[in-house]
Amino acid sequence: MSLYPPPERIEARIFSTTPAELRRPDDRPEWARYNRPDRRADVFLEGPSFDRKGNLWMVDVPHGRILVLAPDGSWSVRCEYDGWPNGLKIHDDGRVLIADYMHGILVLAPEDKTPRPLLTHRHSERFRGCNDLVFSSTGKLFFTDQGQSGMHMPNGRVYAYDLESDRLTLLLDCAPSPNGIVLTPDERMLYVAMTRANAVWRLPLMDDGAVSKVGVFIQLSGGMGGPDGMALDERGGLYVAHVGNGCVWGFNQLGHPTFQIARPGGTLGVTNIAFGGPENTQLYILESDTGNVLVADLPVPGRRMYSHTPSRSGRAI
Repeated sequence: MSLYPPPERIEARIFSTTPAELRRPDDRPEWARYNRPDRRADVFLEGPSFDRKGNLWMVDVPHGRILVLAPDGSWSVRCEYDGWPNGLKIHDDGRVLIADYMHGILVLAPEDKTPRPLLTHRHSERFRGCNDLVFSSTGKLFFTDQGQSGMHMPNGRVYAYDLESDRLTLLLDCAPSPNGIVLTPDERMLYVAMTRANAVWRLPLMDDGAVSKVGVFIQLSGGMGGPDGMALDERGGLYVAHVGNGCVWGFNQLGHPTFQIARPGGTLGVTNIAFGGPENTQLYILESDTGNVLVADLPVPGRRMYSHTPSRSGRAI
């Protein structure tokens, strides 16, 4: 039973698709054996993030590639390495930080040909499988460590890392599949997608940097998979890529449903989203199972993504 009226439906359209020359239909990478045993894995897009020139950066998880879609529609491979990149964010100084399932948090500087390790463990224990990340305005990094956690084994983790002091803090260690992560405009709350619980949790950030009174912000249902990547607009509205339902849900700051965004005929494997286009008023959606990049125009004037741009670069990494 829903207590709210049906959300407004918005149709997405195909903006671009991974070109044939970048697909690898004959490869059967190890990642696909466990995550896509009955489906193709010639490409699997995740981690969308726009740079200041309007280039859309993405990761190709099973093939360890960083891909770039230019404003003119051309695709290129920024780098390829032995890893499973999942999340990606671009720092204000041009460095690209990558949440990699195999290696932890990596950094790719403009002059680098391949990423190098930034964080690989805590107290000598390796991460379980990093998934997504977000910056605060001061350069603090928050990231999820999903691994194989789920309702059967709720041991996923959420971390905070201060680049300036080199301090890594464990915020949460009992999460059922922490995935996408965003920070509210006032930086007082983290929203974390708990994929296997089909929910979005809220993590209040206290003055000492810890979290307290963690709770469920949105409880979803249906589909073969839960929420994945997320994005926030400047009003605090939350947009959630719902893998199992093949759409993106929009919610206002109170958690009331406002939009359902999908393309006619259904959408396959909606994994992650990012705002872009003129004044950040368009929502770009990764359709991972097809290698498509979708775009949707939001009907509310002035609704833009809220982007936390670090105001200082922190220590040299």
